[in-house]
Amino acid sequence: MAQHSLQIAVFGVSGRMGRALLTAIDEAKATALGGATASSNSRWLGKDASEAGGGAKRNVPIESDPALALRNAQVAIDFTLPEATSVNLAACVRARCPIVIGTTGHDEAVRAEIAAAARQIPIVMAPNMSLGVNLLLKLVELAAAKLDADYDIEVFEAHHRNKKDAPSGTALALGAAAAQGRDVKLAEVAEHARHGNTGVRPRGSIGFSVFRGGDVVGDHTVTFAGIGERIELTHRASDRLAFARGAVKAAQWLAGRTPGLYSMQDVLGL
Repeated sequence: MAQHSLQIAVFGVSGRMGRALLTAIDEAKATALGGATASSNSRWLGKDASEAGGGAKRNVPIESDPALALRNAQVAIDFTLPEATSVNLAACVRARCPIVIGTTGHDEAVRAEIAAAARQIPIVMAPNMSLGVNLLLKLVELAAAKLDADYDIEVFEAHHRNKKDAPSGTALALGAAAAQGRDVKLAEVAEHARHGNTGVRPRGSIGFSVFRGGDVVGDHTVTFAGIGERIELTHRASDRLAFARGAVKAAQWLAGRTPGLYSMQDVLGL
């Protein structure tokens, strides 16, 4: 292991995204796995991270305590569950270790904790780490600014059957981008539920449609539906490595930054 490599701790290394992160770390220049965690009841605890994610032996044991995983790390990446982020974040604050948060579905209390932690350590937080999605966010904002409320906006997203939060964090970010383009607050125009006699669609509303099934990695489409025409902006992910590579890029960018809450827009200069 090269001494100059950026040592990255991965929280949730045995999950789908955790395993993808191991591959992305191996691919990236001058990065190495510096620590790894799994849940307290995981069968991987105490084993080498390579056993959970494949590849050559890394001599990095999988821990349940995030503090132990941070001993040799210079930056951490969190792809766990919303309830685990709080513990991982607290460990990073104690260790003064920057963290990239890709987990979604946090409640307001955890979001407040993240905002408070960002006053002490640098944090990149984004609902989606891929370059394509972050470009899509800008395109949606631009389209919403140019197309007035005569164009109805609908955000459709599809994910695998095991995803627990809905709409996805990416879908909400796309809705927020559309709202920003129109200079309105998403909370005031969002339409999440349709059942029974809903009446006509409110002018200027931003609707959300959700699909869950199979092994869909992640599809997002924002439709601007006018009279006689529709504009559709779509991103489809076919491999979690797209997100993992973005997260590793964010970790590389974050190392050495001043405390603050950053986004992938900052990382990618968009």
